[in-house]
Amino acid sequence: MPEILLADEAATEALGAAIAALLRPGDVVALTGDLGAGKTTLARGLIRALAGEATEVQSPTYTLVHPYETEAGTLFHLDLYRLERPEDVFDLGWDEMYDGVMLVEWPERAGPHLPPSRLEVRLDVSTVPRRAELCPIGEAWQERLKALEPAR
Repeated sequence: MPEILLADEAATEALGAAIAALLRPGDVVALTGDLGAGKTTLARGLIRALAGEATEVQSPTYTLVHPYETEAGTLFHLDLYRLERPEDVFDLGWDEMYDGVMLVEWPERAGPHLPPSRLEVRLDVSTVPRRAELCPIGEAWQERLKALEPAR
């Protein structure tokens, strides 16, 4: 997928909301990028689009998993940065979250436990404006991402 330029925080939140409109139960969205890349900002836009604008969205850094109830089911916002081993995801209830939507920051910490079908959102702050690259892993996201193309 081509990259999307993110001029400011509002554009990052808007991308999160646009992705939210494409989500289905069982989906995994993996957010990658350095500290300060905008992962939590994108997560805020996505979560508020599903759970309501008034929803308080906190970084899951200290709780590691924060569930949000939405009309479409439970959305699990995970921050795996502090995991020591990939197997530690199971201590978080990883295999019990597959019925909901998983929004995962620092997905590389899950190692081989990431599902084979997911949307990877790679955020890059090395340029101005910031960039996001949407990378469908598996076939499930290929068609759905075409809905975002006119928004670029």
